[in-house]
Amino acid sequence: AVTAIFFGLKAAVLAVVVEAVLRVGRRALKNRVMIAIAAAAFVALYFFKVPFPLVILSAALIGIAGRHWRPTSFPAAASTAALAQSDYLIDRRMARGELTHTVRSLRRSVVVFAVCLVLWLAPVVGVMLLFGRASVFAKQGTFFGEAALVTFGGAYAVLAYVAQRAVETYGWLSPGEMLDGLALAETTPGPLIMVVQYVAFIAAFRHPGSLSPYAAGVLGSLLTTWVTFLPCFLWIFLGAPYIESLRSNRTLSAALVAITAAVVGVILNLSVWFAVHTVFHTVQMQTISLMRVDVPEWRSVDFAALTLSACALVAMLRFKLGMGWTLFGSAVLGAGIWTFFHGG
Repeated sequence: AVTAIFFGLKAAVLAVVVEAVLRVGRRALKNRVMIAIAAAAFVALYFFKVPFPLVILSAALIGIAGRHWRPTSFPAAASTAALAQSDYLIDRRMARGELTHTVRSLRRSVVVFAVCLVLWLAPVVGVMLLFGRASVFAKQGTFFGEAALVTFGGAYAVLAYVAQRAVETYGWLSPGEMLDGLALAETTPGPLIMVVQYVAFIAAFRHPGSLSPYAAGVLGSLLTTWVTFLPCFLWIFLGAPYIESLRSNRTLSAALVAITAAVVGVILNLSVWFAVHTVFHTVQMQTISLMRVDVPEWRSVDFAALTLSACALVAMLRFKLGMGWTLFGSAVLGAGIWTFFHGG
């Protein structure tokens, strides 16, 4: 029964991710330069397997350079005068200099950085000492902490990076199991933390070391949750006093505009990867010069999954059906189709 439900959910998740690409794209791709950045990000990720952090860094540098090279293509942030005329109370108070808690303090920044760094790294160092630097726990502590540091663009952007590394680099899960995790994540709010916990549990369960599989899975999930949240709180507490004053920084604004455009390509990469592994039973990685591409076996197409995915896409994009109803309907239809063809 669970397999049947997940068969339908995976088709719906494909529609959800495609809808996210279109939604973010309409907001971010305002000109040809932004479209080019998104396309370059997609090509770099899907065809050349460039790491997600490098794509984000490259986009930021392009934005900074583009601000001076072609400023009209990189919209500027709101000015102080614009903030003063804003309808939002926080903007008016910021313009009048009333937000004293946003005043920069080197001492406070150093204290916040030191405390958060110790809290973040203490469990990671602990598992390295207990289980070794080559253990799955040490790898999870470093990898998921690294992923948390570059959570630009929301969950879908980071999930593409997590899927790539968990499946292709570490070999913790198969592509099909990763699809199940992404489908599971869409059943509740907060897909990112759900997926990383799922990946961590399975990885530790399969590589428990001296622990029992279930104990290892729980430890891996707890550690991953910790290192996923702590870097985010570090950014929040460390950067909070600087955020409002940086809103009018034109260079930073240009970098963020370029990053947002790149995120469209990142999410598109996730949707294509998801589509290929959902619709086809057999997918092989082929190396062509510097490219590494997932190539499906066309004869392995799953027409039931293809039809269900198409229906979910039409429901969301054409008839504007909500995500919850799309997930529910796809799960019911998927369970029915799976039961009909597989008998349970």
